Amino acid sequence: MAGMLEGKVSLITGGARGIGRETALLFAEEGAKVVVSDLNSEGSEETVALINKQGGQALSKPCDVTNTEAVNSLVDFTISSFGRIDCAFNNAGIAPYQIGAQGKRTGDWPEDSVDKMLAINLKGVWACMAAELRAMSAAGNGGSIINTASIAGLAGLAFTSMYVAAKHGVVGLTKTAAIEYAPDNIRVNSVCPGYIETDMTRETMAQRGEQVLSRVPAKRMGQPREIAEMVCWLASDRASFVTGSNYNVDGGFVAS
Repeated sequence: MAGMLEGKVSLITGGARGIGRETALLFAEEGAKVVVSDLNSEGSEETVALINKQGGQALSKPCDVTNTEAVNSLVDFTISSFGRIDCAFNNAGIAPYQIGAQGKRTGDWPEDSVDKMLAINLKGVWACMAAELRAMSAAGNGGSIINTASIAGLAGLAFTSMYVAAKHGVVGLTKTAAIEYAPDNIRVNSVCPGYIETDMTRETMAQRGEQVLSRVPAKRMGQPREIAEMVCWLASDRASFVTGSNYNVDGGFVAS
């Protein structure tokens, strides 16, 4: 039986670890050829090695998503390597603790932290989308783009103001692009993870894990594979009538 993504070519950013790595592995399991990108080239190469060891086809190319020329080159690399691009998962992102803004209220965020957050988590998503949309439109074969937003794109979360702002922006970009590119048969959706067991949440959970889980009806953290399953379905033709939607995978956090 053919996989959900049999014969498709995919591009995944932020693929060195966590959600990005699990999604790349699942895409390959479901039959896709995968280009894995991350600033962490060693990590993305490890992801590629895991895919190829299991009989899949994958390549690695580092990319700074804040650099539009680098992003354009990444999309060109995908097409030149595998002949086309059918689906993309724009997953590269950072958390407040990585830019010196952990636990800070809105008025206390350093300006350089604000700039870095918006550059990576919002402009970076736009840059990837723009290059992918142009390529898919020019090819005329349609496609599917999935962006990583967050529960922070659907609700406010204390002490993460610019992360929340960036992720709300991703939700807005997703909806708007979906409307604009529906005539080209290009679907654009986002996935909104809750608290998932990855490196990005380790510090938060160490500091206030009990408080966090008290707000999650499922009473546990999610696993990267659970996000990957949603992304894979959205990338596939099984979601052919789904566009402009934002799927929270969060154990009921937003509902509560």
